[in-house]
Amino acid sequence: MAKLSYSRDELMASHDYARPHERAGYKLHGGFLADGTYVSPRVLHRWPAVKAWQKALTDKGWPLIDATVQLLKRGNYPNIPQEKFLLSHGIGQPLWNSLTITGVIEARGRQLCDLDAPDFQQIIVEDISETCTGHLHKGLLYAHGADEGGDPEAPEYGAHDDMWYAARDLCFGAGRYPLPEVPESIGRPDTGRLMPQLPAGFEQLILLLMNVLMIEVRAESFFAFCCDIMRDADAFPERRAEAAEAAEMVERIRTDEAIHVGYLQTTVSEMRSFTFKTVDGGTVKGKDLIDPIWEGMVHWHSVTQADFSREQTREAIRAGLAEVQDGATLFAQFDQLDDIAKAA
Repeated sequence: MAKLSYSRDELMASHDYARPHERAGYKLHGGFLADGTYVSPRVLHRWPAVKAWQKALTDKGWPLIDATVQLLKRGNYPNIPQEKFLLSHGIGQPLWNSLTITGVIEARGRQLCDLDAPDFQQIIVEDISETCTGHLHKGLLYAHGADEGGDPEAPEYGAHDDMWYAARDLCFGAGRYPLPEVPESIGRPDTGRLMPQLPAGFEQLILLLMNVLMIEVRAESFFAFCCDIMRDADAFPERRAEAAEAAEMVERIRTDEAIHVGYLQTTVSEMRSFTFKTVDGGTVKGKDLIDPIWEGMVHWHSVTQADFSREQTREAIRAGLAEVQDGATLFAQFDQLDDIAKAA
C-alpha cells in the first residue's frame, strides 16, 4: 500500500547529486545525477507523495481538476513571429524585460516559506492526515517558496529568480538593458469575501492556492514560448549556443514547477471531495464551495488578466518603437503579425 503520511523532513529531502547546478555565474539549486539528468530540489519524497495522494483521491471517484494550458483562452503575447521580428530589428528589450520581471516575481514566491498555514483539519469533517491538504503546513508550502525564491536555510543556492536571470544573461549578455519596472502583483486582486461560510484565514489560503495554481498554468505557456524562441535558428544568431543553453535552463525551471502544479492541483481537487464546517455551525460540500470560485479564478487569469497584460505589453512595445527610426512602420508590421496569427 502506498505511503500517504510524510514528515516535514521527508518532504524537504533532496536526491544525492553527482554534480552541482552552476551556470552563467550563478550557483543554483537542484543538481545532476550521474547520467546527466537534472533533478529538482526537495523531490526525493515530494513527488512520490503527490502521486500517491492523487491516486488515493481518484480511487475514491474524485477526478483531478484540469490544470493544463488548455484552460488558457489566449496565446502568448507577443507571439513567436512577433518576437522574432523584434529581435531581427535589434529590439531585444521587451523580451529582456519579460525574463527579468519573471525572475523578480519568482523571488517573491519565497514568502510562502514564511506563511503560517493553518491546519485545515480544523474546518474539514473528514480525516485529512493522509492527504495533500493535510500536509500543506508540513513542508509543502515551504518547499514551494524555497523553489521560487531560494531556501532561507540554504541562501548560498539561487532558485528560480536566479535561473531566469541566468537564462536572460545567456541570451543577451549580462547588463544588456536597464532593469524594468515590475508590477506589484500578477495574482487576482482582492474582491472581498467569496467564501463567508469559512473563517477568513482559511478562505484567504484557499484563494491564494487557486491564484498560485493559475499563475503556474500561465507560466507553462511562457515556458513553451521561451524555449521555442531561444531555440529558433533565426533568433540570437550571435549567441546561438548560449541561447540554446538558456532554453535548457528554462526546461529545468519547468521541471521544478511541475511539482508545484502537481500538489496545488491535488489540493484543490481534494477540497472538492471534502465536507467543510461553516462558521454558523453547519457544513457545506466542498465541490459546492470550490467549483464556482475556481471557475471565476480561471476566467480572471485566462481572459481578464490576459487581455489586460496584452494591452500593457502592446503599448510598451509601441512606445519603444516610437523612439527608433521608422518606428511607426515597424509597429504596423509587428501588429500585422498578430493579425496573421489570429486569422490562422
